[in-house]
Amino acid sequence: MGQHQGETRAVTAQRPTVLKLSEYAPQRWPREEIPRAVAEELYRSYSSQVAVEFPSLKTHGQWQLTAQGWVGYIHLAPDFAIALRPKVQLGNLFRMLEYAYRLQSFEFLTGLTQCRSLREFYERLAHVLARRVLDRGRRGFYRAYLPVNERLPYARGRLEARRALRTPWKVQLPWHYERHTPNVEDNRILAWTLFCVARSAMCTERVLPAVRRAYRSLQGLVTVAPLQSRACVGRVYHRLNEDYRLLHALCRFFLEHAGPHHDPGDRTMLPFLVNMERLFELFVAEWLKAHLPPGVTLRAQEPVSIGAGRSLQFRIDLVLYDEATTAPLMVLDTKYKSASDARLPDVAQVVTYAQSKGCAEAILIYPTPLPDPFDAMIGDIRIRTLTFALDGDLEHAGESFLQTLLAGH
Repeated sequence: MGQHQGETRAVTAQRPTVLKLSEYAPQRWPREEIPRAVAEELYRSYSSQVAVEFPSLKTHGQWQLTAQGWVGYIHLAPDFAIALRPKVQLGNLFRMLEYAYRLQSFEFLTGLTQCRSLREFYERLAHVLARRVLDRGRRGFYRAYLPVNERLPYARGRLEARRALRTPWKVQLPWHYERHTPNVEDNRILAWTLFCVARSAMCTERVLPAVRRAYRSLQGLVTVAPLQSRACVGRVYHRLNEDYRLLHALCRFFLEHAGPHHDPGDRTMLPFLVNMERLFELFVAEWLKAHLPPGVTLRAQEPVSIGAGRSLQFRIDLVLYDEATTAPLMVLDTKYKSASDARLPDVAQVVTYAQSKGCAEAILIYPTPLPDPFDAMIGDIRIRTLTFALDGDLEHAGESFLQTLLAGH
């Protein structure tokens, strides 16, 4: 009996320590529960995601950690991780992701909303990506003709006569031709994403073999190099690569939420981090695009330059336009962090946005109702605070938000 208990303790001791944090809620742990080296790594690399207070009189000799509006997992060591839990219900978080990454038409989240954790959701979505990449590989990855300039001992394509005359002593001549190759960005995006997913430590042995097979199916065909999520946006699709639209939407999800500060070979484990402020903005934008009435259009992240020589530049979260006249109707700015009232810097910011666009309305959007809502005129501009609630049915919350937003228009 004693031997069995000893084995049980040994197994338990090998389990990784996972500290669970909720958004914006300070939590404390005894000094001995968090190795100092782990806490220092968290402080150095992830201070934007987690505020770290070292043991002191202020914290009664304990570690104090506060999640800063991010959710996901940070793997600080093989046996130590931080789980950042959302204040939004998991079902609603998944629906926000569905809208934000335009996945609703593919019905991905039927079943995924039953996941018990964000980690399980990540793994299932990774499995979807791996299976679809493997399926595309069986049918043949997309290829394109790319221009090539190289010296060859034989004729191929068009001879570059001027280059040849400048170096007559070289036996091999310079030729220009096109190569039909799968080593195009469409496929490099897939390869790099699968590489990041495989290193994330978010997938179990149930899914990891499929991810690795999908990566190996591309590894010998393309150059595997770092790519950012913006490579997945604004791409051109046609009959030969139309199915890549979905693949790139998934890749964008993974690349946007792979943690920062990591280069190839830097770590064996990559964090998975969702910036809830950015997700809230994307979700509101995509929900509005899907539900705005005819005659009203929306532009997201619109750049504006003001001042002498247009030296001051910024981006407005959302701008609504009258489709017939192209006149701006109102500017909207999302504010994910809960607040008791509209803060002066936020009001000043959205007023500047409205003035720069020459429109008479400016809206601050919060995920929870403010105890003291704001509705006032500043000069000729009406400033309002509205709520797109995330704690209930998102469709009903959106309809209520839209009705209030467009009242009088």
